[in-house]
Amino acid sequence: MSDLHIRPAGLTDIDTVLRFWREAAEGTSISDDHDGVARLISRDPEALLLADRDGRPVGTVIAGFDGWRCSVYRLAVHPDFRRQGIATALMEAAEQRFLALGGRRADAMVLEANGRAHHTWAAGGYHREDHWRRWVKPLSD
Repeated sequence: MSDLHIRPAGLTDIDTVLRFWREAAEGTSISDDHDGVARLISRDPEALLLADRDGRPVGTVIAGFDGWRCSVYRLAVHPDFRRQGIATALMEAAEQRFLALGGRRADAMVLEANGRAHHTWAAGGYHREDHWRRWVKPLSD
C-alpha cells in the first residue's frame, strides 16, 4: 500500500471527485455538485479525503466533525481497485482525524440496499443501530 497517497481534496479537485463519484460511489446526494463540494471544502478543508495511486483517484471518504459528532460519508473505492485495502486505509485516516479533533464515536451513512458495503463496514468494526432512523427534509426544490 506504499504507493497509495491519502490527502485532503482541495478546490481544484472538485471536478475530479465528482467524476470519480459518478463511477465509483453508490447512489447520489443532493450535494453532489460543484457548489456542494466547494462548500464542504471551504468550510472544512480537511474533511474530504482523496486516495490516489499514481496520480489517479482510487478512493474517497468524507470525515466530517461538527464538534459533537464524527460523521462518515462517501466512502467509495473505484471498482478496479476494490479489495486492496484502500477503504481500510481511508477509514484509518478518517478515524485518526476524528481522534485528533477529540471525537468519540464515528457514525457512517450507509445505503440500506448496498449489501457489499455492509460487509465492509462490519469488517471495520462498525455495527448497525436499528433503533435510529434518518429523517430528512430538503431545504429547497
